[in-house]
Amino acid sequence: MKQREHHEIPCGLNIEVDTISNLPGHIVDKILSHLPLRDAVRTSILSSKWRYRWIVLPYLVFDNHSVLVSTQDQTLTKNKLVSIVDHVLLLHNGPIHKFKLSHKDLQGVSDIDRWILYLSRGSVKDFILEIWKGHRYKLPSSIYSCQKLVHLELFNCLLKPPPHFNGFKSLKSLDLQHITMDQLAFEYMISSCPLLERLTLMNFDGFALLNINAPNLLFFDVGGVFEDVSFQDTLHLAVVSIGLYVNSGIERNLAFGSTGNLIKFFACLPHIQRLEVQSFFLKYLAAGIIPGKLPTACLELSFLSIRINFNDMEENLAALCLLRSSPNLQELELLARPEEQVTARMASNASDIFQNFPFNQLRLIKIVGISGIRQELSFINFLLANTPVLERMTVKPSSVDSGWDLVKELLRFRRASMFAEIIYLDP
Repeated sequence: MKQREHHEIPCGLNIEVDTISNLPGHIVDKILSHLPLRDAVRTSILSSKWRYRWIVLPYLVFDNHSVLVSTQDQTLTKNKLVSIVDHVLLLHNGPIHKFKLSHKDLQGVSDIDRWILYLSRGSVKDFILEIWKGHRYKLPSSIYSCQKLVHLELFNCLLKPPPHFNGFKSLKSLDLQHITMDQLAFEYMISSCPLLERLTLMNFDGFALLNINAPNLLFFDVGGVFEDVSFQDTLHLAVVSIGLYVNSGIERNLAFGSTGNLIKFFACLPHIQRLEVQSFFLKYLAAGIIPGKLPTACLELSFLSIRINFNDMEENLAALCLLRSSPNLQELELLARPEEQVTARMASNASDIFQNFPFNQLRLIKIVGISGIRQELSFINFLLANTPVLERMTVKPSSVDSGWDLVKELLRFRRASMFAEIIYLDP
C-alpha cells in the first residue's frame, strides 16, 4: 500500500504561528483592548493560547462598530443585541472596569436592568449608556449602588435615585444628556459627588435651577433651557461653556434692586481660564445691574467666546464688562446672532459706550457672522484701537452681500498694533 506523503509546513509559517502563540499575556491583552469586541472574540481562532482570551477583557463596548445587525426587523434587531450582550457577560471571567452600551438600534429594554444589576455586583468604574430610540429609559436602582464609578455617561435616561442614595463617592466625570430628573435629586447628586471634576449637562428637563455645589469641579459644560445658574464652593472651576436655548423670560426671577446676574455668576469663579457664552446666555448675564467692571477681576481668563446681538445695548455693555474685567485675556471670539440684528435697535448715542480701555494681552480676535451694521463696525473699531499687541483679527461675515464694503471699512480703521493683521474669510 502506498504511504501518504508527509508535507512539511514551511519554516517561515511555523515561526509566524509560534510568534502569535508565544506572545506574552500582557501583549495579547494590549492587542485585544484596541480591537472592537466583535474582532476580539474572533481572535480565538488564531491559536489555542488565544482561545477565549477575550473573556478576561476589562473593557466591554457594545456599539455600532462592535455589534453589527443587518436586519431591518426591529424585533430581530432587539433580540440579537440582547443575545450578544447576554452571551458575552455569561462567558466573561474577571473584573469589568468599563461597560459601554451605545447602539443606534438600542431601545430601553428591561434586559438592561439585568445587565446593570450584574455590573453593580462588581467594580465597574466607567459606565456609558446611550439609548438612541424610544422614550426615556428609567435607570434601575442598582445603578446607584455602583460606588466604584469614576465616569458616568447617560443619554435619554430618567433618573430617580432611591431615598438611601448617598452619592457617588468616587465619581470624577458626569455626562448627562437628554435626561429627566427632578430639582432636588439633581442638586443632591451634584453635591454628593465630592470628587467630581467634570460635569456636562445637555438638553435636560425636570429641573430649571442649576445650583452647582462641587468643590473639585474643573470643567462645566451646559446647554439647555433653565431659569437660573449659581455656583457654590467652585473655586477651582477653570473651564465653563454655557448656552441658554431660550430668549424669553430671562429677567422674571431677578428681584428688584438685586445684584445683577453678571456679578452673581462670577462670584465663585475666581480661577476661570476659559469661558464660552453661547446661545442666549449673554442676555441672561445682562439682566439687572451691569457694572463697568466686575468687583473682582478674572485674572486667569485667557480665552473668551461670546455669542452676541450687537444691536442690543445691554448685551454690548455686558460684553464690555467681561472684557474690562479680564486683564490677561489673550484670545477673543465674537459670534453674532444675525437673526436678531433687525429686531433690536441701539440708542443714537450707542457709540458712547466704547470708551478707550487698553487690552494689553489680547493677541487673537475672531469675529463671525456679522453683516456690516454700524454697531458691529463700532465694536470692531473699538477693539482695533485698544489692542496694542494684537497679532491677528479674523472676520467672517454672515453673507457675501456686503463683503466688499465691509473690507473697505475694516481697512480704514486705526490699529493700535502696528503688527496687527486683518484676515477676511468668505462666508
